[in-house]
Amino acid sequence: MSEYGTIIAPGAVRFERRLPGPIERVWAYLTESDKRGTWLATGAVEPRAGGQVELHFLHSGLSPLPDEIPAKYKSLEKGAGFTARVTRWEPPHLLSHSWPEPSGGESEVTFELSPQGGDTLLVLTHRRIGTEQMTSVAGGWHTHLGILVDRMNGRVPQPFFLTHGRLEREYERRIASARPSPNAGDLT
Repeated sequence: MSEYGTIIAPGAVRFERRLPGPIERVWAYLTESDKRGTWLATGAVEPRAGGQVELHFLHSGLSPLPDEIPAKYKSLEKGAGFTARVTRWEPPHLLSHSWPEPSGGESEVTFELSPQGGDTLLVLTHRRIGTEQMTSVAGGWHTHLGILVDRMNGRVPQPFFLTHGRLEREYERRIASARPSPNAGDLT
């Protein structure tokens, strides 16, 4: 299992994380506002396909450690949020919901859970991401999932923006190196 997300198609990234505890515990961290708020965003989830998902982000509240918000994310300093739509609801194994894109379109996030002994395998796939958003989205999910792993293991998570900045640069490097050169016939 790679620590980094994998670009599985144009505009799609996939992450895998092994999390401690039974599947029901991990499901609660995806669907219950107070638990989801410790690693991603607070907000209610209407438990059905077609239901609403409220996501209220406050990245500075995800870690007690000092953080520095980069200029390009200053608008998020006091939080941000949106309403999405549940596209699949199959507790406690699968949750998919829309994700608004800056372009005005929608991408989709899918969380798949499967038992792995006493642990749970989480597979997160984000599809239909705009090309210009890929590095930020990949770095963001990697950072949020790291916070989730830390929270579920009882550790203090790293600060969001400092971690995200480092990971965003790494994903930029990885994505650029995966692009074909003008003379290449396919991705290597």
